[in-house]
Amino acid sequence: MTTLNKGVSFAQPLPPLSIYIHVPWCVKKCPYCDFNSHAISGEIPEKEYLQALEQDLIYVLPSVWGRQIHSIFIGGGTPSLLSAKALDDLLTVLRNLFNLAPYTEITMEANPGTVEVERFKAFAASGVTRLSLGVQSFNDEMLKRLGRIHDSYQAKKAIEIAQQSFQRINLDLMYALPFQTLKDCHQDVQTALSFGAEHLSLYNLTLEPNTVFAKYPPEGIPDDDLAGDMQDMLIDLTQQHGFEQYEVSAYAKKNAYCQHNLNYWEFGDYIGVGPGAHGKISSHNQILRTARVKNPDSWMQKVKTSEQLAESRLLTVEDIPFEFMLNVLRLKQGVPTHYFSDRCGVPLSLMTAKINEAVSKGLLDSDPTRLKASALGWRYLNDLQEMFLMD
Repeated sequence: MTTLNKGVSFAQPLPPLSIYIHVPWCVKKCPYCDFNSHAISGEIPEKEYLQALEQDLIYVLPSVWGRQIHSIFIGGGTPSLLSAKALDDLLTVLRNLFNLAPYTEITMEANPGTVEVERFKAFAASGVTRLSLGVQSFNDEMLKRLGRIHDSYQAKKAIEIAQQSFQRINLDLMYALPFQTLKDCHQDVQTALSFGAEHLSLYNLTLEPNTVFAKYPPEGIPDDDLAGDMQDMLIDLTQQHGFEQYEVSAYAKKNAYCQHNLNYWEFGDYIGVGPGAHGKISSHNQILRTARVKNPDSWMQKVKTSEQLAESRLLTVEDIPFEFMLNVLRLKQGVPTHYFSDRCGVPLSLMTAKINEAVSKGLLDSDPTRLKASALGWRYLNDLQEMFLMD
């Protein structure tokens, strides 16, 4: 391996900073899910969990002191299992510890099977501005095959309830499901659009390692050709309704992009707290990636003695081009070229040869002011991203 001599050095302001908070508990673990989620049979230990979260946030505070927070995302698991008081207490802790930007986007994930009218009103009153509903499908047979705890009626009702309280709603759907037809897929997306949604996340079902589906693959998974037809259809259908595919799996109307996820893809910084949460924090001469202990009970114990990190890794100069391009090339319009030096603390010359090679192969747009996949590069995105692995 060639060793690069220049180190990380941020002459410009540090990247925008967000906070991710992980709530690890679910009513039931879905067979396709590879997130750090744990089925819970009794009550969530809210008091102990919130105390541990506050300790975890205080632990990271010195490394981000004085920086403004631009977005907050509460994910899981199923954060909507938290009580209204627990959520309010959590947001109070965040406001007391951090400098939140005006109109900070605060997103919370929810399962349609855990929706309660009064609880959702209370979540919104506490400051949650955006709700992300994991609908996955409006077809009862598909929902059963996915092991979901809700049915189509509950999904539709949950959307109606959420629209009464929250400024913005994200709807998450999956396609290429077991025995799903192109007509089934069209009906799912059309139903979502009928609610006037402004943002859709549309994911191709994949059999992720260490999931039940990976160990016991379900029958009837659509082949690549049918899955491709589904993707082409949903792109056309969303475009007809005024949506833009702004990221690989994200479709939104103008000004409805998810700001928190956009910060990930633009190689911003983010604090990650809670069991299994990942973080990325830049300082004047380094970029640090962290991961918390995954087991909820272990994390709650270890945070008491500041031993909650399962991983702490400084990015080397050799790591940076691939990690940066892995994220930003997921955006349909890419990012301004200067983002590389601004958000990585290294000069663009570090990967000039790689950029020129990608442009010559027609995979990267030739516009020198943007780092953006071409139409061909978008089609072969994995190959384009891998070109930026340093030898």
